[in-house]
Amino acid sequence: MCGSPPPSSSSRGGSVQPPAPPARSSAQLLHAPPVDELVPCAPHKIEHGCCCRDRNLPCCCSHRVCRRWHRLVQDKMLWRFVDLRPYKLSSRILWHLLRQYLRNSLRVLKVRGALYSMRKHEFLSPALLQALGKQCPSLYHLCLTQADLRRLPYDCIPSSLKSLKLSQCEIPAVWFQKSASPETPRVLPQLQHLMIHNVSAFSDQHLLNVSSQTSLRTLTLSGTYRLTDAGIQRAAPYLEDLECLVLRKCVITDAAVYFIGRHMKQLRSLEFSNTCSLTDAGLACLAALKCLETLHLESRFKLSPDAIVAVCQALPQLSNLNLDGIDFEDQTIHKIQASLPNCRF
Repeated sequence: MCGSPPPSSSSRGGSVQPPAPPARSSAQLLHAPPVDELVPCAPHKIEHGCCCRDRNLPCCCSHRVCRRWHRLVQDKMLWRFVDLRPYKLSSRILWHLLRQYLRNSLRVLKVRGALYSMRKHEFLSPALLQALGKQCPSLYHLCLTQADLRRLPYDCIPSSLKSLKLSQCEIPAVWFQKSASPETPRVLPQLQHLMIHNVSAFSDQHLLNVSSQTSLRTLTLSGTYRLTDAGIQRAAPYLEDLECLVLRKCVITDAAVYFIGRHMKQLRSLEFSNTCSLTDAGLACLAALKCLETLHLESRFKLSPDAIVAVCQALPQLSNLNLDGIDFEDQTIHKIQASLPNCRF
């Protein structure tokens, strides 16, 4: 029939097509609302959480999305804990971050250097670190990984630091050294936590320098093969406030353990890992650590079960004992556990 409408697409077995949107004039397109008005506003906490889960450098690019995201990227809360280790940085990029985003809100900064890169162009400079200390006075933890610090003077490190971690870095022999002038203030007067991982140049003198100038609470030395019993002996009197000590892959013997037990009376956590020269005689020196709560013994020590039980029973606060690295039979482990009912293994 001529007057009947054409058959619908559903009657033909096809899907119903939505009507085409009306054509918009150039004037309407010119005055269209911005993107941040078209997108529904998410709660600020959700937006902030999305940015916090992302890496810090992609956050720098998020300001181009819309005005609302631009304001969000400027939020100081996003720049409190900054981890830049996954990225290849240059001096220009780091200076840009420092000028645009890193402010008084910065608490933690983690950076990877160029020590093992092909170009080996180190972007850390004294001027940059001094600007970091001046512009970010609340920075308390700095982590440097694979950085060549041999040309950086120690006094350019931000003085606000309470925690410093060096991993696979190169340091000069004069680092941590006290200034010759008595009027010069200490470089890191607030430093309490020092972690050294696979820094081959770290020596007895470095340990003496840093321990004599600071009141350390936590000290982790891993892969510092230049550290010897003599270094522990000289530094131990300055480490009387130490609460946590970790020694991994260090060349020390019972002599070092003797000075640890003699001077570090405030220790609450102690770990010996891959230090093969510890014997029953050295272990007995730990009985003087009456505040010790956690003891971690790992690697192939020449320790007897009776010596372990004897020293642990002499520690009234001990509640955690880790013997994972010692090759004991199950029957021996059960015997030690039965003798120390108050310890978790």
